[in-house]
Amino acid sequence: MGSVRIIPRLDIKGPNLVKGIHLEGLRALGNPEEFAKAYYLGGADELIYQDVVASLYERNSLLPFIKKVAENIFIPLTVGGGIRSLSDIYNALRSGADKVTINTAAIKNPNFLKEAVKDFGSSTIVIAIEAIKTDKGEYNCFTDNGREYTDIDVFDWASKVEDMGVGELIVTSIDREGTGKGFDLELISKIASKVKIPVVAHGGAGNIAHIRELIDNTDISGVAISSMLHYYLIKQVTISSENIEQEGNFAFLKGERDSFSQEVYSIAELKKQLNTTKNRIRI
Repeated sequence: MGSVRIIPRLDIKGPNLVKGIHLEGLRALGNPEEFAKAYYLGGADELIYQDVVASLYERNSLLPFIKKVAENIFIPLTVGGGIRSLSDIYNALRSGADKVTINTAAIKNPNFLKEAVKDFGSSTIVIAIEAIKTDKGEYNCFTDNGREYTDIDVFDWASKVEDMGVGELIVTSIDREGTGKGFDLELISKIASKVKIPVVAHGGAGNIAHIRELIDNTDISGVAISSMLHYYLIKQVTISSENIEQEGNFAFLKGERDSFSQEVYSIAELKKQLNTTKNRIRI
């Protein structure tokens, strides 16, 4: 087992950082550039940016944002949402991304994934797996940010994309995402033991114990966290909204921000408390 990266995940819709539950019911939280800067200065190991409506609307609007952020942030940047072609990958990398995540386009056209690995290398290509557990206890892949069902088994797909040469997996439990009820250890543990490439777990972190349990019981390479970090900044740091286009659900920022009851942490405090977890946290 190697060290575990602490990776803030920033879901983007239009001009705003957003957060939902089960990838739905998105509430706007503020200017993503400000959050990204705070996480970089606070000690994040990497950042993940996901355009949560890119596949739905067949667009990719993150690139201007990524280009601006990459000028001042010097940790790896992973970009996903709307990556459908080799030119999309090229443009993302040219804008400052270090890696791209692909889900919908890879499931629809596995040959595209092979071409992407061949042209850009394994270390650049990451597969995002969005999983839901069925009533039968099976795990199926979903696409379009959790909107579209497929009959593809999650574990078979993980093995297949590893064989095609991808360099990393980001695994989201849609059942747990945004709930703060803890990670789906069955899902994460089985994938991490099935493949040899790095696995980043996402979906369910509600407190320190959840993350410690995940690290102690699975062979993950990283943990992607949203709510615990985002709401810390909202509660503890002044996040301006002067330049945010007022589209989306801003009710939380306008008066409900004290209603968030889960544990919140800065990255520094999170790492400090997790550092006893088998010494696997990067300080």
